[in-house]
Formats: sequence, C-alpha cells, structure tokens
Amino acid sequence: MTLLNDPRTRRRRLGAAAACTGLLAALLAAVPAAATPDPGDGKAGGKEVSQSARADVAAAIADGEIPGQDEIVHSANIEHLTNIPKDALPGTNSDLAFQGKYAFAGNYDGFRVFDISNPKAPKTVAQVLCPGSQNDVSVSGDLLFLSTDSSRSDSSCNSTTQPVTEKSSWEGMKVFDISDKANPKYVAAVETACGSHTHTLVPERKNVYIYVSSYSPNAAYPDCQPPHDGISVIKVPRKAPEKAAVVGFPVLFPGEGPDGGGNPGGPTNPGVSKTTGCHDITVLPEKDLAAGACMGDGILFSIKDPEHPKVIDQVQDNVNFAFWHSATFNQRANKVVFTDELGGGGAATCNEATGPNRGADGIYDIVGKGDKRKLVFRGYYKIPRHQADTENCVAHNGSLIPVKGRDLMVQAWYQGGVSVWDFTDSTKPKEIAYFERGPLNTTTLQTGGAWSAYYYNGYIYSNDIAKGFDVLKLDDKRTDPAKRVRLRELNVQTQPDYFD
Repeated sequence: MTLLNDPRTRRRRLGAAAACTGLLAALLAAVPAAATPDPGDGKAGGKEVSQSARADVAAAIADGEIPGQDEIVHSANIEHLTNIPKDALPGTNSDLAFQGKYAFAGNYDGFRVFDISNPKAPKTVAQVLCPGSQNDVSVSGDLLFLSTDSSRSDSSCNSTTQPVTEKSSWEGMKVFDISDKANPKYVAAVETACGSHTHTLVPERKNVYIYVSSYSPNAAYPDCQPPHDGISVIKVPRKAPEKAAVVGFPVLFPGEGPDGGGNPGGPTNPGVSKTTGCHDITVLPEKDLAAGACMGDGILFSIKDPEHPKVIDQVQDNVNFAFWHSATFNQRANKVVFTDELGGGGAATCNEATGPNRGADGIYDIVGKGDKRKLVFRGYYKIPRHQADTENCVAHNGSLIPVKGRDLMVQAWYQGGVSVWDFTDSTKPKEIAYFERGPLNTTTLQTGGAWSAYYYNGYIYSNDIAKGFDVLKLDDKRTDPAKRVRLRELNVQTQPDYFD
C-alpha cells in the first residue's frame, strides 16, 4: 500500500492528451441533447482513447504521478480497513443506506445487506436479486425502498427488460419488509411517471413520504410524457405498506409552453442540460427544507406540507455546471453543496483540460429568512489530484461529517476516489484527506470507482461500482469529534439533525 501525500506531484502531465484526443469533447458535447445517464445505464465495455493518451497514462504511472492500475493510495490520516468484493450480484454498485449495525448496498441487479458491527470484517446477511437500475436504496423502520429507472416487463423481481415505448412496461418504486434482515420480503410496488432514478424519504410516525426524482420525458413514451416538470410523491402507510400509492405530482418548474419553466438548456445555454425533472433531492425534515438538483437548475423549497412542497428559490450556473446532480446541506442549514455530474459520470473530467470549476461542487450560502431565502453562490470545490484520461471522474454522492462549528464532508468521485474536505469558509474549500485506486485500465476508459462515500457512526463506507464495498477509518483532529455522534439510521438524502 502506497501513500501519496503531495497531490502537487500529479498536476504536470495528465489532461494534456484529452484536448487532442477529442474523446472528452465528444462526450461532453452529447450532454445537453438528452438527460445524462449514470454509469451502468449503458452497455459494459471501455471507450477507446488515443495512442498518445495511453502513452501519457503509462508515463504518469512510471513517474509516480498517478497510482498504478488498481493500486491503492491514500493520505496519511485515512486507513483502508477492508474491501468486500461483489458476490451474487455482478451489476453496477450504486447507493448506500444504514440502520443500526447494518448497511444496505444498492446494485443494478438488486441489493445486499451487510452486518457492519465489526467494520473491519463486514459480513453478508442477505443478497436480493431484483434487477432494475439504479436500485438506489433507502430504509425507514421495517421498510426498505428501491428505485427502478429502467423499463421492465412487470413490477416483479423476475422481470425482464422491455422497451419504454410499450404501455405495459413498468418503472417506479419497490417496497420491501426488512424486519428480518436475512430474509427481506417484497411487499409493494408503485409505478411512477418516468420511473424512479433516485428517491428521497420524508418519514413521519404513521407514514413515509417518498419524493421520486425522474427525468427525460418523450412523446413516444406512454408513461413518461412531456412536460415532466415536477416530482412524484408516494405515501406509504407503515402498518400497511401494500397500500402505498402516488398522492401527487407537484410541479416545481411552472411555466408556459411544453417544457415548463426550467432551464431550456442548449442552444440557449450551450453545454447545459435541459431541465425535465430532478435528478436528486435532499431534505432536512427538522427544518422543513429541501434542496433539489434538477438537471439545469438548483432549487430550494419548503416541505412544511410534504404532499405540497413549495419552491423558495431557483438558481442556474450556465457557465460551469452541465448537470445538477445532487445536494447536501450543512448542519446549520445556511449552506448547500450542489454537485455537477459533467459527462454523466462516464467521462474523464478530473484533468487539466477540464479545469477546476467544471465537474465540481458548487457551494451556495442560504441568506435571508422564511420564504424569502435565497441561494447565493460562493465557490467551487474539486479534488486537487488530476486523474488519468482512462478514469471516469466527476463530483458524486457524499455526506456530512458531523463536527460542531465546522462544515466537513466526505464525497465520492468515481475513479477519483473518496475525498474529505472542509467548506467552513464557503469561498475557500480545501481537501483534508483522500483515498483512491489507480485506473481500472490504462488503455481504455472503463467505468468504475466510488459511487457513494458516506460517514456513519465513526467510519466511512463506500460502494465502488466495480470493486465492491470499502470501509475506511479517518483519524484527524478536525474530524475526530464526529466519532461521538451515533445514529440509529441514515439515509443521506434525508439528512438528520446530528446534534439533536
């Protein structure tokens, strides 16, 4: 195991080839024309890079500027405790959720349940085969929720792929009973318009509300018609989950015309995705507040009435953001970090050619009070280590590290690895720790890396698309106070009040 503690040594060579290969330009130019798929949505296999780019990667590895193929490197304050490879579910690993001593790991083929009571040696408790991308997962009490955003022949776990143009095709939310963690039981399915790319829980005592994010309508899709300018809201009675049903479709982007009032994308805003729904939503139930990352827009809205959310503010960044992907509040709820998934997570954008402000995080302060609150841009954050032109890398899913008086976050960057960073000063964010592997391949761009990286009860857990489930231990005086914060449950998109 190698330690690379000075990222400055990795700025010299990488990224120059991207400008001459045309690969990056081709990938990014395709973004505005349609909604951006996440890794795993397309066919498996690598994308060819030029001979000069291959030579550049080989030279950078030989010079020690980047780690070798599959080589693990990290800062001195992070320890890699273990990796659990994929097993019965060979598909793309996706999101994570936590409850007590258990971690729930999504996979395009289903989900896996780990016992993490010993973080150094997690044990598999169950593996549930239930294909349907992305299979993002959340848990609340005895219920587990799974997103299906691929057209299926029916709502069962035995379904097969079927064209979205067929009316009988199914996409939406699945509900499981996990009162017995070793034997999850499928209890309900709810079809939603355009499926469920991701989802967010708004839990109450008697019911669980689910905000379903989806996008990319098309007049040829019977169950995904334009304009698709809102979200589906599902109500799930805890004592009768089989009665789960859609109770509303609040419009978040009202406007005239067939496309509503969201970002029009190109050609009006070249390189920016047209807003036809939301990719992800994060809620702060204790504050009755939510933030939406909605393709070409970032929004702040009130969820005092969970069935009728109300937009407070709407912002765009038509210079550096291509696809608003996810959102994270700080603990005081006076900041939001939005991520830009430039290239859909399948491109090499952590290089010199792309620069520090694209495919990055955007930090926004929340100013004002009540319904007059505004999102005010303060700065960008991107990992300071350039990656190879064969590594997909861009800002992706992360969570707060709960330390009073500081704004700290751990975040996945696909093959850019896991980054721990401080945004206490919104205008001067800085990295304080990192973990990553070298490229999956040195001759082709293959999809892999950390999909999610979350802090839970003293450890960082990461679901690597290709390599499996990683557990990291962070030892740093700036983050050590977080070890005293213990949660009974964590769905990162339903942010808890860590200090209540």
